[in-house]
Amino acid sequence: MTDPRETQLLATVPDGLHIGGHWRPATGGATLAVTDPATGDVVKNVADATPADGTAALDAACDAADHWAATPPRARGEILRRAFDLLTERADQVALLMTIEMGKPLAEARGEVTYGGEFLRWFSEEAPRIAGRYGVNPEGTGRMIVSRHPVGPCYLITPWNFPLAMATRKIAPALAAGCTAVVKPAEATPLTTMYLAQLLAEAGLPAGVLNVVTTSSPGPVSEAIIGDPRLRKLSFTGSTPVGRTLLRQAAGGVLRTSMELGGNAPFVVFEDADLDKAVQGALAAKFRNIGQACTAANRFLVHRSVAAEFTERVTKRVAEFRSGRGTEEGVTIGPLIDDAAVAKSASLVRDAVDRGAVLRLGGELVAGPGSFFPATVLGDVPAGSELLREEIFGPVLAVVPFDDEDEAVRLANDTEYGLVSYVYTRDLARGQRMIERLATGMMGLNLGVVSNAAAPFGGWKSSGLGREGGVEGIAEYLETKYTLTPDPFA
Repeated sequence: MTDPRETQLLATVPDGLHIGGHWRPATGGATLAVTDPATGDVVKNVADATPADGTAALDAACDAADHWAATPPRARGEILRRAFDLLTERADQVALLMTIEMGKPLAEARGEVTYGGEFLRWFSEEAPRIAGRYGVNPEGTGRMIVSRHPVGPCYLITPWNFPLAMATRKIAPALAAGCTAVVKPAEATPLTTMYLAQLLAEAGLPAGVLNVVTTSSPGPVSEAIIGDPRLRKLSFTGSTPVGRTLLRQAAGGVLRTSMELGGNAPFVVFEDADLDKAVQGALAAKFRNIGQACTAANRFLVHRSVAAEFTERVTKRVAEFRSGRGTEEGVTIGPLIDDAAVAKSASLVRDAVDRGAVLRLGGELVAGPGSFFPATVLGDVPAGSELLREEIFGPVLAVVPFDDEDEAVRLANDTEYGLVSYVYTRDLARGQRMIERLATGMMGLNLGVVSNAAAPFGGWKSSGLGREGGVEGIAEYLETKYTLTPDPFA
């Protein structure tokens, strides 16, 4: 690390566990290394928590729970708003920190700061809007009061691909609802969450309300926390297999759960689509975050009459991309998170080509240093190819021709996942039919990006449970109580 600006920034990030308002080392003093995926260099060593540390973090969350739940909603919201303002002021530093630890181009990291910050602002406004209802029971013999209450201490597990936004998308509604929390960021990208915790403390968040544990042993640490009867809520973003394991663990305590799991998004282009807009949407839906997003388009289903032209246009645009470290000017494709991600992308491309797909661009491994894989375009991908079933999580755009609307729907829905879909057509009636027929929790109609803090984010089928964002997001952290009182006029 030779850039003095980066060195100075990294020095401001804590390296301990954040428990009860204090930063402290892990039990036993172990540390884990955080590396820059563009170079392979270690950029910082941080505390490596044990299960005992996880329990200590939950202790702190439980100790703070009653006081935070009793804090007026307006006061909770104002803390989140101050955090939003601080984050906005320090957008450049946070964006650079994300690029260092995760690899995304700096321009995209700045966009994530804006997106992630919106969850702080949105839920700062939702906190004082938590409401119930009051009414006469149908028989007229009493009055029904329905009230909402914080669910209690939460365990929030975030992924590495959006280090800020995935943290604020869970932390902000939990705090707004009056819940305390333990957050475990991904081992590969913990620094942004640690910076955020420090920022929230500066904004006035009381000690113990938010605790952060970083660990290279997520299984044992999570088991200790999830198995504790004081925990009342689990929120996880990550792979479906890991989500299933966590759901089994959560069943023991009958925990409230939110699961944002895998995706296999279809991107459907009909023969009447505006191809200029479809190509632009395809680039955004596929290559945002280097393809490492659960909302990334995985299968490009294109009507046979325009498949060749669409593929040609996309290939021409992708050929203009520049790979490199995300801090470099003009870079659009940064590194993947690690070498295992590179190997997976390479394997999926090889399998498709071996089955008959046409490699139009990329596909070749890039010499190190760093975990790079080139932006790749495949045409005429045949049925049975692994990348049509698996979430690619890399910069690989795979085109599959189809002949009619029914076939497009069948291909789009032929997956265990149902997170998001994208459809391009000028036919409004067809667009409405696709809203009705595609089995996904979200859809972009003539748009390639759908995420918004004011909208409910989540999927159907094996893509998860619950919603994050929107008015629905805070409900995930609230319990409902019904009270019957006597008729006051009796």
